[in-house]
Amino acid sequence: MTVTEIVLPGLVEPDGLRVEHRELPKPGAGEALVRVEATGVSFAEQQMRRGKYYDQPPFPFVPGYDVVGTVLEAADPALVGRRVAAMTKIGGWRSHLTVPAADLVPVPDGLDAAEAETFVVNGITAYQMLHRWAKVEAGGTILVHGASGGVGTTLVQLARAAGIEVIGTASARNLGVVTALGATAVDYRGDVLAEVRKLAPNGVDAVFDHVGGPGIVDSFRLLAPGGALVAYGSAATKDEPGNSRLPVLKLLARLLWWTALPNRRRAHFYNVWGGKRNLARFRARLAEDLTAVFDLAAKGELEAQVAARIPLAEAAKALALAESGTVTGKVVLVP
Repeated sequence: MTVTEIVLPGLVEPDGLRVEHRELPKPGAGEALVRVEATGVSFAEQQMRRGKYYDQPPFPFVPGYDVVGTVLEAADPALVGRRVAAMTKIGGWRSHLTVPAADLVPVPDGLDAAEAETFVVNGITAYQMLHRWAKVEAGGTILVHGASGGVGTTLVQLARAAGIEVIGTASARNLGVVTALGATAVDYRGDVLAEVRKLAPNGVDAVFDHVGGPGIVDSFRLLAPGGALVAYGSAATKDEPGNSRLPVLKLLARLLWWTALPNRRRAHFYNVWGGKRNLARFRARLAEDLTAVFDLAAKGELEAQVAARIPLAEAAKALALAESGTVTGKVVLVP
């Protein structure tokens, strides 16, 4: 058997991705060989294509932030045949790959692979931002920027399941999607600051902002006393030339300054890989949170937002579609 993989060779347009093949790897000690059934196209890969992801490896490499699949071979025979999910950061855009067995999280039998895939990095990100960092209680109100995207749709649904009111920004074409998820939709091209203040005159309990740039100031202004701003990206600077780390470092400095001020508000930059220095605790927390998300999905309290299912060999098409800004949810590659 051979492995099909998608290689990002350098700073290329989506059609510059390469489809390559190599021998099926053997899992080493503590690893599992997984047949990939679904892997996703996230904002991270879009940034990596531009060389703008904060800590991406040197070119060439295989992108792919997360996977869902079935274990074919492992040192622990109890794992063989199990459906699992894992965050990989890179390497997921393959038909088969080896993963540390300790990184695997069981996937409930009732979840379709592509649907489960939409809840891996997006679900962990949304769940941890909402419940571990912002810690918004039932009855509170939050603002979600990009509420029709992969993380956004998951965050809206998690908040509604927890009894939290949601205001979500989106493009005009996607306002109906945000409303259908149970949020109050606001066109991000309008005066978001004024619209949100009408809806929440006393401020919101949390803002989740992946955009960064100058608009982050308005996000902070919209917080109620005791509120939390959780930033988790800098999409506004994705096409800026220069050092890929500089926009994030500037954003971090601003958030730290705001938190230090005596203003009864918090500001935090969320990194899904934060805390990995304590690997055992990181893995335990990740497994706990992803399992909670999968359980909600299995109960029907979360609905997967699959924008499209595209064959792995057509990854260029999938990446272009994800970057087009015309889709709701997450584009999924199906090997």
